[in-house]
Amino acid sequence: MKNPSILAALALAVLAAGCASTPDTYYTLAASTNQMIPESAPALSTDAAPIFIELAPVAVPERLARPQMVLSKAAKGSELSAEVELLEQHRWASSFDSELRDALAAGIAARLGAIDATKGGRQSGQNAWRIAVQLRQFDAVENAHVDAAFSWTVRRADGARSAACQWSGREPVGAGISALAQGAQRVTGSAAQAIARHVAALNALVDDGNGNRNVVAACRQ
Repeated sequence: MKNPSILAALALAVLAAGCASTPDTYYTLAASTNQMIPESAPALSTDAAPIFIELAPVAVPERLARPQMVLSKAAKGSELSAEVELLEQHRWASSFDSELRDALAAGIAARLGAIDATKGGRQSGQNAWRIAVQLRQFDAVENAHVDAAFSWTVRRADGARSAACQWSGREPVGAGISALAQGAQRVTGSAAQAIARHVAALNALVDDGNGNRNVVAACRQ
């Protein structure tokens, strides 16, 4: 009869080997430079003054503010169930809200040819567009799609111009978690493009005939 301590040691070794065979997988919402600048991106004049943006931390639902991927469960038809799944072994490279803020900031800046001055780099007297984004919906359904809805406000630092806007979209995805992460990356890129287009429109505005500088731009997506 084998020694119980030996059997226990073997069991632990098998368990450790099983855990070692399934390492955590990490994903990012950040896109490559080529993906950030589609053909439909807003174009700015090469002799225009540089644009500075400052993106505040993105407000996300509490359940999503974590590094683990959170999946929504499909119910009948197009409805979602109340159940969500937390994937411990499939994670974002940082907390989801941080990933989202970094991806949006990089995407907006790349599409505008702007400078992200959130962490410094803007000299005194240089106005910046301050952007506050709220994620209102983010439903990632495995082997199906990613649905997202954003709202945001854009305000120039001197208060001269301001506006609010919103955007929603769906990205179909293929099979597997990697395809789902890529869909999340694409839908984030589409949101960054919508915000960049809005900032470009605001930046192009001039004073109205009455000299009123508190111009509120219409949101057209």
